[in-house]
Amino acid sequence: MYKIAVIPGDGTGPEVINEGLKVLKAAGKKFKFKYETTMFDFGGERYLKTGKTLEDQDIEELKKYSAIYLGAIGHPSVKPGILETGVLLKLRFSLDQYINLRPVKLYSSDFCPLKDKKPEDIDFVVVRENSEGLYKGMGEFKDKDTLNEVAIQISYNTRKGVERCIRYAFEYCRKRNRKNKLTLCGKTNVLTYAWDLWQRVFNEVAKEYPDVTTDYAHVDATTMWFVKNPEWFDVIVTDNMFGDIITDLGAMIQGGMGIAAGGNINPKGVSMFEPIGGSAPKYTGQNVINPMAAICAAGMMLENLGEEKAAQAVEDAVITVATKKLKSLAAGKMGYSTTEIGDLVVKYL
Repeated sequence: MYKIAVIPGDGTGPEVINEGLKVLKAAGKKFKFKYETTMFDFGGERYLKTGKTLEDQDIEELKKYSAIYLGAIGHPSVKPGILETGVLLKLRFSLDQYINLRPVKLYSSDFCPLKDKKPEDIDFVVVRENSEGLYKGMGEFKDKDTLNEVAIQISYNTRKGVERCIRYAFEYCRKRNRKNKLTLCGKTNVLTYAWDLWQRVFNEVAKEYPDVTTDYAHVDATTMWFVKNPEWFDVIVTDNMFGDIITDLGAMIQGGMGIAAGGNINPKGVSMFEPIGGSAPKYTGQNVINPMAAICAAGMMLENLGEEKAAQAVEDAVITVATKKLKSLAAGKMGYSTTEIGDLVVKYL
């Protein structure tokens, strides 16, 4: 019996989560696993009513669950940064979800903005460190609001944090068993302290994985090669900031935010799964948003819980719908409504 905490969140989050839960129910019936869900109202509306984001007792409650299924966080009436820091980052940091896992996989050439690229050319995974770096929130202002003002933002990297992320990436690459190639994406030529640590640890851990080929790419070169030669990549490991940037580019070359899902992973604790496209408030209530990223996130959650056959079946159903039914992956242009796409995935599942 899996206990799943569901946080529908803001904007179109509840709409896509509903479709994900629809598919989850069908998968449970087909593959005979049991689960129960509990809804939590963390997000913009709760903050506007109570002034609260996420409290310590909320974190303790969430630790009791097998996984967290998240829709979206972001409300147009709430100042940017409040919900992101008070809900999203607090969840990731407090639950020690130190890996952000982002598969970048093209399901249909019709949706790829790159010329002559096929599904076999775009199939890689980004392993992003998810608990340190610039997102740690460390820094200060000096002489604020004067001509001499200085803003300092610290990239905080520990050997423990870097090593566990890199080791996870090697293990994931070995398990994936595709090209058995792991690329370290960084900026060793300029960010000499943080990336000296990353490079040293990467080289040391690599000695334990002689079956995995390794290489290195500067982050700016990585973005170029995502566009020119995405087929070069298998698994990429990088820090929090660079991972945030390159995974959005990855989403675009795989067809857009409508298909992009991610996992915030604690290998020994509670992990959280979500579509990465955000709350898209302008589409709220119109039944036009693409729920496939949320459905893929549900599939990732199933894989993480050990229901690998169910996870594969969900992905296969998504691929069938994407390749045989949809005109586009963009909101309002798919040829089907949000709920109809959920129904189609259930049908092919």
